[in-house]
Amino acid sequence: MPITAANPVISELQDRIRRLEGGAARKGEVLSFGIAEIDARLPGGGLACGALHEVAGGGADAVHGAAAALFVAGIVARTKGDILWCLTRPDLFAPALAQAGLHHDRVIYVEADREEDVLTNFEEGLRFGGLGAVVAELVRLPMTASRRLQLAAEASGTIGIALRRWRRPTEAADIGQPTAATTRWRISVLPSEPLPVPGIGRARWLAELIRARAGEAAEFEIGACDATGRISLSRRGNRRRSIQGGCADRHARRQSPGDDIRPASGQCRPER
Repeated sequence: MPITAANPVISELQDRIRRLEGGAARKGEVLSFGIAEIDARLPGGGLACGALHEVAGGGADAVHGAAAALFVAGIVARTKGDILWCLTRPDLFAPALAQAGLHHDRVIYVEADREEDVLTNFEEGLRFGGLGAVVAELVRLPMTASRRLQLAAEASGTIGIALRRWRRPTEAADIGQPTAATTRWRISVLPSEPLPVPGIGRARWLAELIRARAGEAAEFEIGACDATGRISLSRRGNRRRSIQGGCADRHARRQSPGDDIRPASGQCRPER
């Protein structure tokens, strides 16, 4: 009989070592968007995997909040492994997340009564190291808490996303407070893409990269996430500081979750 089968303690230690090795391998990796114009604004050419990121809606209303949630769903859908989603309000619509590439069989929901417990679950999930990503819906993100979350993400190599959600307009002002997040995004709804025939085109968002550590702020007009979690540059191009680009995702190859994860580098890889 194998020693590991006879001794469950050794088997548990081996599982922990495998999780730790997996986290170490992911340190320094990035999750690219697959769009050169966006990846070029991010250090390493994508979202750092072992880091905390912050996403909020462009306003306090539910429409912009839903767009931010779908933007986050598309990001985590392109990682490998299960997704831990911490929240206080069980109002997520699973079919909508599936349309953004995040299917229900990959999501583990953790519901808490208090936001303090959401922060605790968020940190524990990041420290676990065996998840594809951890998402937490938060009203406030204090600097001290964000530093703990950033350290937990760095230790495990797991990407963490704080999805800022507000119950009232006055709470939206908290987005201006400093945090330890590596990037900060604000997602707003734009008119959908025009069609040559009557109908509703693909949803469009204004993605504002408000802050990027060692990177550049920018704005992009993008097409909403498709069934693989991928976004596209809008046909209309980008606003002000952003760069012109075409809608390429219709011709892009379908990818499996995690295909966009790669070692960080100074050059971003254009979408094929």
